[in-house]
Formats: sequence, structure tokens, C-alpha cells
Amino acid sequence: MKHIVWDWNGTLLDDCTLVVAATNASLAAAGGGPVTIEEYQRGFSRPVDGYYGSVLGRVLTADEFAHLDRTFHTTYAGGLATCALAPGALDVLASAGGSQSLLSMWFHDQLVPTIDNYGLTRYFQRVDGLRATIGGGSKAPHLAEHIAALGLRGDECVLIGDSIDDAIAAASVGADCVLYSGGFTDQERLRAVGVPVASTLPDALALIGVPAR
Repeated sequence: MKHIVWDWNGTLLDDCTLVVAATNASLAAAGGGPVTIEEYQRGFSRPVDGYYGSVLGRVLTADEFAHLDRTFHTTYAGGLATCALAPGALDVLASAGGSQSLLSMWFHDQLVPTIDNYGLTRYFQRVDGLRATIGGGSKAPHLAEHIAALGLRGDECVLIGDSIDDAIAAASVGADCVLYSGGFTDQERLRAVGVPVASTLPDALALIGVPAR
């Protein structure tokens, strides 16, 4: 069985409502109007500064994006306690067997204690988040570093995530990918990528040959 690399936000953590609220706080700080969850799921992409620019109708300077990014993370941190794990998350982690790790584009120093607070640390061989001060880029180079740190090749891994960028990152290292449609991306957009798409986390495991308990 292949090593599973789990995504966090929008996959194991059901935080889409909070992410959209934080996005809208950032847009408001730049003089823009709000987006709905459905609009976010249809339009979000990386790099994140490009997404903000498309919604605002202009190219952001580096300083503007840095301000929006700080606004996003301040708002997000303030609402994190309201978020629950995605339906079935604990069950799939317990039943997956084999080896598992977690890679997120959220800040590493906030991610690690949060994973521990949810009681999930024991399931993962390794947990990696973003170690930069400003995020928004592709997951691809971070995935390459993550699997290298585990001593694995890309073709020994499968990434389970919820975004088009997850599929792009997996392809960049030769890993398999299953996308979960309960997160940040519209299901039709996910299906257009050409990798398996699951509507539940147990279904995602089933697609890689692991039956749900």
C-alpha cells in the first residue's frame, strides 16, 4: 500500500466557512466586496495573490498582498475554535493502516499544535506546514521536500486533498492523487482535472483500495 499524504485545510479539517469569512475580511481590507462559499469554490486558485487580483479586478502589489495575507490569518486564527474535523476524518485516519503524513500550506508553528489539539499527532509519521512568513504559492515544492524528508519517492505516495493545486503537486513528483469534493473546490472543477474524486473521506480511501471500517 502506498504512503498517504493528507492535506489539512478543507480535507481533514472542515474549515471552508471560516476560510471564506477570512477571505472576505481580506477583500474588505482592500476595498472589495464579499464572495459566497459557492463563488469561492468555483474561483479559488493558487497563487493566492492572483486569486485576490481576479476578484478585485487589479494586480496586487507585494505590500498589498502581504497586508491581505495578514488580515486573512488574523481572522482565521480568531475563528479556528469553531471548526470541527471533516465528517469521517477520525475514522479514515484510524482505518487507513500503513504509513501516513500530513502536509499543509498553513503556517507550521500553528499547524503542529492544532493537529495535537485535535488528537491526531499519533497518526502521522511527519507533519509539515508552511515555514515562510507569507504563503499563497504552489504546494508542489513543499510536497517534494516532504516526501524526501520521509525517505520516499513520489511513486510510493498518494496525496489526498481538496484542490486543483493538490493534483498539480502530486503530478509534479509522480504521486497518485485523490481529490475530496467536500472542501474548497467545486466538484465539477475537480473532475475536470482527471484524477479520482470522492465525495466523502471514506470514499477517498476506498479509491486507493482501503475499505472503510
